[in-house]
Amino acid sequence: MTLTKKAGLMGAIGCALIAGQAVAADDVFINPEWANSAWYVGGNIGRSRANIDDVRLIRSLTANGAGLNSFTADEKDVGYKLYVGKQLNQYFAVEAGFFDLGKFSFKSTTTQNGTLNGEAGFRGANLDLVAQVPLSQRFSVFGRAGMNYAKATTRFDGNRLFAVTNPSPSERKLNAKAGLGLEYKFSEALALRGEVERYRVNDAVGNRGDVDLFSVGLVYKIGRPAAKAAPAPVEPAPMPVVPTVAPEAAQPAAEPVKPMNPVSEKSTFSAEAVFAFDSAVLRPAGKASLDGLLAKLQGMDADVMITVGHTDSIGRAAYNQKLSLRRAASVKAYLVSKGVDAARVYTEGKGETQPVADNKTAQGRAKNRRVTVEVVGTRSGAK
Repeated sequence: MTLTKKAGLMGAIGCALIAGQAVAADDVFINPEWANSAWYVGGNIGRSRANIDDVRLIRSLTANGAGLNSFTADEKDVGYKLYVGKQLNQYFAVEAGFFDLGKFSFKSTTTQNGTLNGEAGFRGANLDLVAQVPLSQRFSVFGRAGMNYAKATTRFDGNRLFAVTNPSPSERKLNAKAGLGLEYKFSEALALRGEVERYRVNDAVGNRGDVDLFSVGLVYKIGRPAAKAAPAPVEPAPMPVVPTVAPEAAQPAAEPVKPMNPVSEKSTFSAEAVFAFDSAVLRPAGKASLDGLLAKLQGMDADVMITVGHTDSIGRAAYNQKLSLRRAASVKAYLVSKGVDAARVYTEGKGETQPVADNKTAQGRAKNRRVTVEVVGTRSGAK
């Protein structure tokens, strides 16, 4: 496949995925539960570079007393891969894919007017275990380790073919592979990856070497739940016609309906219980705590919800302010994902400015690292 075709293939995949996410581009980013167990597809393209042992070929060329005049190798090409994966949880996934690492060649001349040219290409399938560590809500670093089953196709031509046993050998071999990469999430479903991988390969003429693939690509998670449709507006019923009743036949006045009294409820959550250290990514225990809060609010018509993040005094004040706001925004995003109207939820970050305990002690700092959720609304018949 030529560079133009490969670039066109990846461009088409990228445009299709980005277009499918256009509607969701303004969504508040969260890491929902479905994303931690979803299937995904992806594709990468980039530069491949071979490191094949050339010493054996050179030794064969100079056999029988011939001298080597020149030996040039082209060990760079365009490579790509297509893959499908299954997210096992937030941190681990399994991937299977197809790869084409490109073709690599050499040209050589010897004394006595000898020539030998060769070309080797590598393509195959792989199975990897991928481990991912979040650095923030959108950035994460990942590593992979697995096996690749590659077919090496080699072709030689020239008047010194006796230097090789077979002019057109091929070989299939199972070898190891590994890689490192960085991922940026555009949304819950679409992410950009940049990575470097090393494939161990055999070149079909007895040499072993490595091919490195430096690539970028897109990953799309399948199965994002459809947004809930807004309820259809209900037209008000026509006003009933009330007949005139004579004073002597008038019924006694009905007992007035109890008013809807305003109420306010405030909950405080420990930052250590809700978030990972120095992070705004909700832990499962934090999500369970917020689910408990929503259960307590059943039967309450919430007008306003305010999430406020707080930190201790360790670190720079500007950083603490941003961290507290990110944590408050993460709590809001989770509440919205559970059906709360986003227009009714407000966020604030207080940083280290409102301590409730002494920051000089570990116990005091732990109390200051918190997130509060205050709900103002009405309950029927509340006193």
